[in-house]
Amino acid sequence: MNEGTSRPEREARLEGWVRTYGTAILRTCFVCLSDAREAEDAMQETFIKAWRAMDAFEGRNGASEKTWLCHIALNVCRDVQRSRWFRHIDKRRALEDLPQGVSAALPEDRTLLLDVMQLPEKYKQPILLYYYHDMTIEEVAQVLHIGKSTVHNRLRKAEGMLKLALKGGDCYV
Repeated sequence: MNEGTSRPEREARLEGWVRTYGTAILRTCFVCLSDAREAEDAMQETFIKAWRAMDAFEGRNGASEKTWLCHIALNVCRDVQRSRWFRHIDKRRALEDLPQGVSAALPEDRTLLLDVMQLPEKYKQPILLYYYHDMTIEEVAQVLHIGKSTVHNRLRKAEGMLKLALKGGDCYV
């Protein structure tokens, strides 16, 4: 722990992060994992990892708290997906289990969210960060450690896949 940062200061900072970004991180974890309980665990793990690495955050080349936390959350979700405990989830049932304040309100939004959840990870992640977290292309590139042109291309491809899905086509192959 950094000598200049007291435990109460660290706790206050973490509480601020949870208050400001908790719902967005939970939503991101849910879309990645398609399971409300797994998403809640992943969100908690994200903030535990952020707590442990809080001092290292200060030297992150100007990264915002939001991009840093989203990067941690996506890595936690990736770890969960790789684990032997992760299993195939019925995404429609999982969406019903999501807490009221986190789930989409309109039926069209729910359909779109289900379609986003079906996207391959390399397309799902830029969509989540750009549209659900209102990040810029530069911020998305920073979180995913890819180039801005790659982010732009993946967004265009994902948007095309989602348009096809909304028209009733099979876009995930």
